[in-house]
Amino acid sequence: MDKAGVSFDRMRTFVRVAERANLSMVAKELGVGQSTVTRHLKELEEAVGVALLSRTTRRVTLTEEGSRYYANCLQILRLVEQAAEEARDARQAPAGAVRLSCTAALGVMHVTRMIFAFQDRHPDIRIDLNLTDERIDLVREGVDVALRLGPLADSSMKLHAVGESQRLLVGAPAYLSARGRPERPADLSRYETVVMSNVAGSNQLHLFSPDGTSLMIPVSGRLRVDHGLAAREALAAGRGIGPTHLWLIHDLLDDGRLEVVLGDYRPSPVPVSLLIVPERAAIARVRLLVDFLAAEIAKLPGIRPS
Repeated sequence: MDKAGVSFDRMRTFVRVAERANLSMVAKELGVGQSTVTRHLKELEEAVGVALLSRTTRRVTLTEEGSRYYANCLQILRLVEQAAEEARDARQAPAGAVRLSCTAALGVMHVTRMIFAFQDRHPDIRIDLNLTDERIDLVREGVDVALRLGPLADSSMKLHAVGESQRLLVGAPAYLSARGRPERPADLSRYETVVMSNVAGSNQLHLFSPDGTSLMIPVSGRLRVDHGLAAREALAAGRGIGPTHLWLIHDLLDDGRLEVVLGDYRPSPVPVSLLIVPERAAIARVRLLVDFLAAEIAKLPGIRPS
């Protein structure tokens, strides 16, 4: 292996190409010409002595050797960046960028204001906020921290449990007056339900009775949405009833636009978690943001701290 040919710049170029699978996109991100990207890849492959990428007119894919090399490069580059960050943090106030991914409705209604307050305290920290309900690959997308609602699969990410989000079954007063208010859980199957299409098992309503008994009620509705803010609007407009997070509709309850249905029966709560890329967890600005968000989210209506 030609060690002189293995530079951090070439490794960074290779990593971004492996993640984006598009040379022109990477060239634009890095602010260089596509010929520079191609040259970096060629020089890196010559240095390590194996083909790392398979290129056609349409696609760029990793070879088997390239996949292993990508994983090692990613770890090396993150460690190099972390070392520089920690050295800089020891000398001065935290500065730089943090990439945060957040579930969309929570981000729009609450987290954006939290970020404003955080940046007022730490004006040299930049926040790149990505709002999505998709379970993205943090490392591949270059995200440092993700705020997630719901159960988590096994993950190599560092987990900071924030708490549980309490949910209520709600409906608009006009809708409930027109249809009659349900008196027991079995009645719910006769009502229109605003269904979240991106939530597994949303064709059944999982409720807990006052004595802790678990109930599963089949539900259906003519309206299916994949965004919490759309569900909020649909419920307020009287398009049906539905389970929803208290932090999402607490203002609508306060001003009477929504009311609780079968208040003694509660939908199952939802875990709230912050996931941190392990190699980024020790960086001061990342730690500051995680601690700040955890404390502020725990104050939201319906959030029961862990």
